[in-house]
Amino acid sequence: MPLVDDDERASGGDRAYGGDHAAYVDRAFADPPGPRDPGPGAGLNIFDTSPEPDGDADGAGDGGPGGPGTEGDTPPEHGRRKRRQRRRLRTILLTTIATMTALVVLAAVGVWWVIDHYASKVDRIENAFPKLPLDQQPPRGKGTNFVLVGLDSRSDMPTTGRNAKGPLWQEGMQRSDATMLLHLSADRKSAYVVSVPRDAWVAIPGRGDAKINAAFSWGGPPLLIDTVQRLTDIRVDHFAAIDWTGFKGLTDALGGVDVEVAHDIPAENDARAWTAGKHHMNGADALMYVRERKGLPRGDLDRVARQQNFMRAIMQKLLTGGSLKDPLGLPKLLDAVTASISVDDRMSNGDLRDLVWSLRDIRGDDVRFMTAPVSELKNINGQDAVILAPEKSAFLWTNMRADTLDIYTRRYPNDGLSDVVS
Repeated sequence: MPLVDDDERASGGDRAYGGDHAAYVDRAFADPPGPRDPGPGAGLNIFDTSPEPDGDADGAGDGGPGGPGTEGDTPPEHGRRKRRQRRRLRTILLTTIATMTALVVLAAVGVWWVIDHYASKVDRIENAFPKLPLDQQPPRGKGTNFVLVGLDSRSDMPTTGRNAKGPLWQEGMQRSDATMLLHLSADRKSAYVVSVPRDAWVAIPGRGDAKINAAFSWGGPPLLIDTVQRLTDIRVDHFAAIDWTGFKGLTDALGGVDVEVAHDIPAENDARAWTAGKHHMNGADALMYVRERKGLPRGDLDRVARQQNFMRAIMQKLLTGGSLKDPLGLPKLLDAVTASISVDDRMSNGDLRDLVWSLRDIRGDDVRFMTAPVSELKNINGQDAVILAPEKSAFLWTNMRADTLDIYTRRYPNDGLSDVVS
C-alpha cells in the first residue's frame, strides 16, 4: 500500500481512504435525519407527545429513498399506520381517564349532598350540656367521646327522633335504661363502646349517691352528662338518645338483624323463651331481647351484654356492608337513623356530615364492646346495686382519655363482649 505522508493527510489527502471520504464526513455531521419508525416488534409509547412527521409520498424520513433507512426498513405506509394507532390509543385512554374521574367526583358530591340533606332532619336537644365553668370540666382528651342513652319513657309516645311527639325529658318520667360511652379514635380507625350498668352506684352531683339511671330521671341530659364526666374525668363531646319506639323503628327500617343467642333461656313471667342459635329479630323481638333481665343469671349485667350484642349485630349490618359508601343504600340508612335518634344542639349539620364521612372505613370488627369493670353486686337501702372496681375503672378511663384503649384491651383481653351471650 502506498504511504501517505502527514502533510498530504492534513491537506485533505482523502484519497488514502477513498476519494469520497470528505463527502461522507459532511453527511455524517449534517442535520440529523427525521425520527425513524420503530419498526415491527417495537413497543407503542402512547404517551409520546413529540411531533410526528407525516413523511413524504416518496417515503423520505421513513426509511424510503433519500432517507437514512436501508433496504428492509419498515415501509412508509406501515409507519404512518403505527403513528395513527398510537394517536387513537392515546385519545381513548385520556378520554376514559377523564370520564372515570368525572364519575367519581359526581358520586362523591352526591353522597356529600345526601348526608348534608339528612343531617338537617336530625332532632336536636337544646341545652343538653351542664352549664359549668371551665375549671369544673375535665380537660379535653384525644379522639371524640359520646354519651349514648336508651330511654325507657314509660310511654308509647315517641320522645326521640324527628317524629318525637313527647318531651325528651320530664322529671321522674324517663330513666336511662342503657348508658354507654362511645369513644371514636382520633384516626377514626377504631371505636369502643363502654356500657355503664344502669344499677351502677355512683355520685350524682347535688343528689348524693344513687343508681346512675336516676341521674337522667332527676335532671335530664345535663345531669347525666355531669355525672358521667365526674365519674370518668372524661370530657363528653356529644350526646345522643334513642327511646324504645325509635329503637323498634330503626330495627325494622334495617329489615331486622341476626342475633346469636348462646343458651336456651326459659320463659319467666312476661319474658319470652329463647332457644340457642341465630334469631332474625324485628323491632318487637329486639325490644323484648334487650329489655329482659329477670330470666338471666346475672340480671342487669347480662342485660348489658344483650344490649351490646344487639348493637354489635346492628353495626355489623351497617358497617360491614359498606352502607356509608353506598350512594343507593345511604339515604335509607340515614332516613332510619334520623327518624329515631336525637343529638345535642352543639352538633351542627357540618359536624354530622363530617362524622359520617370520617367513619366510612370503619367495619363491624373495628368496634369493640366492653362494660365498666365491676367489683361486686350488693344491696344498698333495699336496692340492687352494682359497685364499679375503682382501680381497674380508673385505668380504663385514663386510656380512653388518652386514646390508648388498645393498651387496656391488651392488659385485659377478656373484658370485651364475649361471643357467648345469653
